[in-house]
Amino acid sequence: MSRNVTYRKMVSDDVPTVYEIEVTSFPVPWTLDSFYYEVHENQYAHYVLAIDENDSIIGFCGMWMVIDAAQITNVAVIEEARGRGIGEGLMREAMQIARLHGMEVMTLEVRVTNMVAQNLYRKLQFQDGGIRKGYYTDNGEDALVMWVNL
Repeated sequence: MSRNVTYRKMVSDDVPTVYEIEVTSFPVPWTLDSFYYEVHENQYAHYVLAIDENDSIIGFCGMWMVIDAAQITNVAVIEEARGRGIGEGLMREAMQIARLHGMEVMTLEVRVTNMVAQNLYRKLQFQDGGIRKGYYTDNGEDALVMWVNL
């Protein structure tokens, strides 16, 4: 993992940058308004940011924590910072925050073809939980559901 990265909670002023990362990372990105909603209205949402040595946001991880389960909503790292362990750091930070909030399990969906992400999640002890057929609206691709006990 990159040593010069710190992590912090997303605030309203971060939303435009997070949205830019979202748009460049996903074929069907969330809207700008949806991120503002997450910060201001969704009591279950928590977003972790990865910050580089220049105080720039280089990645984010969102999750919803409900009762005893944390659901990862999205994880993205800017293209120039990929392959440096930023995604792993974000996931480890999210897992720690979820534990501190009393969550017992964490789940996520990942494209069945996204082996890089699946390998990261398996490294973090996530297990395969099932398939959601046609989950992704851009191409109808299936999602692999993965989970881990916290």
